[in-house]
Amino acid sequence: MTLRNRFTIISSLSFGIVSIITFVVIFIAYYDSTKISYFDKLKNTALISAIYYLEKDELPKNRHSQITKEYNHLIENRQVAVYDKNNVVNFGKNLTDKNIKIQHLKSARKNGNVQFMSEDNFYYGIFYPDNQGDFVVFVKSSSDSFNSQIIRLSIIMLSVLMIGLLAIYFLSRYLSKIVYKPISNVVERINNVDYNDISQAITSTNTHDEIDELIKSYNKLFGRISENILLQQNFINYVSHEFKTPLASISGNLEVFAQKDRSPEEYKKVVKESLENVYEIENILNNLLLMSGLANLKESHQTVRIDELIWKISEKLNFKIDDSKSAISVQLEVQTSDFLEFTGNETLIYLALYNIVENGIKYSQNRPIIIRIFENQQVLNIEIKDFGRGIAQEDLDKITETFYRGKNVENIKGSGIGLSLSKSIFSHHHIAMQISSEINSGTQVLLTFPKN
Repeated sequence: MTLRNRFTIISSLSFGIVSIITFVVIFIAYYDSTKISYFDKLKNTALISAIYYLEKDELPKNRHSQITKEYNHLIENRQVAVYDKNNVVNFGKNLTDKNIKIQHLKSARKNGNVQFMSEDNFYYGIFYPDNQGDFVVFVKSSSDSFNSQIIRLSIIMLSVLMIGLLAIYFLSRYLSKIVYKPISNVVERINNVDYNDISQAITSTNTHDEIDELIKSYNKLFGRISENILLQQNFINYVSHEFKTPLASISGNLEVFAQKDRSPEEYKKVVKESLENVYEIENILNNLLLMSGLANLKESHQTVRIDELIWKISEKLNFKIDDSKSAISVQLEVQTSDFLEFTGNETLIYLALYNIVENGIKYSQNRPIIIRIFENQQVLNIEIKDFGRGIAQEDLDKITETFYRGKNVENIKGSGIGLSLSKSIFSHHHIAMQISSEINSGTQVLLTFPKN
């Protein structure tokens, strides 16, 4: 059963149940009030009948004549029976009514009045003491009018209920079509998704309701799936293309090397070049493995001294500084040592910082690298700045994407993984990273650490 049909049935049933309960309450209230009204009229009729028959000798003639007129008006289509103490009808025409029983007369004498219904009539009796004796006056009225009103009310209620059910059914169908149209669009869009490009987002309804939340959740989910698929595709492309360079270098060197005997110096040179290529492949693979398991990292965090990590990185990159003839300048501008302590994974933070500083060296064009550690608004900041070739504005937004490299890197070796990995590590530790750059002026990376 579709949601639309389920909504229609539930809304129709709900309306039907509420309507039936409402109609039953109205019917019972109308039935009781109408019955009470009929008995009240009979009570007045019984009292007038008693005065008419029993007070004739005590009332003035003009007063009795007035009561007689009223009596004749009220008693039309009704029957009256006035019983004496021996339960014999002394006045009235209702002489042989089997519905009026001895217990009814006794109840009237005991309680002052009695009322009841039979299938065809309403009955009301009153006890009326008089100088001629104690009497019970009974009057009755046909229930045809009452039954007619009840039947008419029942027909009206049933008609309204049926019309209401039909109206709510068709209205629910119409509303469900409107309400579930966005869901139908989502389903249709999912069914028509091009699985070679599932990153296309469904346009949000901007209604800030559940449907809008569903669409946003869909877009987030398939955006992540798209990123994973893209990562896999790029990884395959990267392995098939980027790994060829060091592997081709290793195999080429070894093939040339094997053609004739070599001197010890040539042996060392080939081994050194081969090892460098092997280390490059190993470093790339390690970074990829680390990226793949970063989200599920369960290693406990510990207190890390950020300045010590910077000094270690500076020392380790000394050999690259010698090659590029650039210099790393570390400026420590933090007075309180507590700001230099941060809780996190030391290995990951070290690797992230190392990648950024190494990038600065590679693209510095033999110009100095400045690492500034400072405090701003009660939080620790690290600024890594180079004065190299910079990053084009069109590349700046994509530079942290996995395997993406700027268009002006030329022949500088790189995998496009380091900066993406650093961003993932910083995000894992809630460290904000901002990159700003200008072509031929350099690049600045600003890291803002969260408060401890």
